[in-house]
Amino acid sequence: MSEHGGGSSEPPESRVPRSRLEDYAEMTVPPREPADERVAPPEPEPAPAPEPPPDDPEAEARRQRFIEVLEEFRRTPVLVPLGEGPGPDGERGLLTADWNGVRFILAFSDGQALARYAQARGEYHREWVYQTILGARLLDVAVPAAGVPCGVALDCADGPDGVVFPPVRGVVPDEAAVDREEGEDI
Repeated sequence: MSEHGGGSSEPPESRVPRSRLEDYAEMTVPPREPADERVAPPEPEPAPAPEPPPDDPEAEARRQRFIEVLEEFRRTPVLVPLGEGPGPDGERGLLTADWNGVRFILAFSDGQALARYAQARGEYHREWVYQTILGARLLDVAVPAAGVPCGVALDCADGPDGVVFPPVRGVVPDEAAVDREEGEDI
């Protein structure tokens, strides 16, 4: 069957257009937990301490794992859906979610992760327009351009398998970090 409905025995008037995300959604594993109508990014964990106490190997291991995940994200292209409707400049902006005074750009590691998000929202039938953007570009360019405290939520429909990159030093540029001291030179 072609993407345009070829090969169907149904009359053209009775066919409902099918989104490619519906195909991806059928291939994905259902979310582990039932999702609400709107999926909010997972709660960001506090930023790792710059220097954990030397007697806490567990904290150091978690910090090292986060650094590895961050480095991998920075060099990986991700899918970033565009929001609905034009923004103030007439262009569609990146899809974001605001949570506790912080804006998060929603990014997805692949089409199946985006399909799980669309399915969790009950919107897998609509067309999702997205851009492929390098993780480093999101953190270094898009986050500071937001003009408000902003981070990135990767695969936010995947529960504990999703990752939140909060707007803190070491993750985003210092001028966009919320944990810098007031009046601190950048």
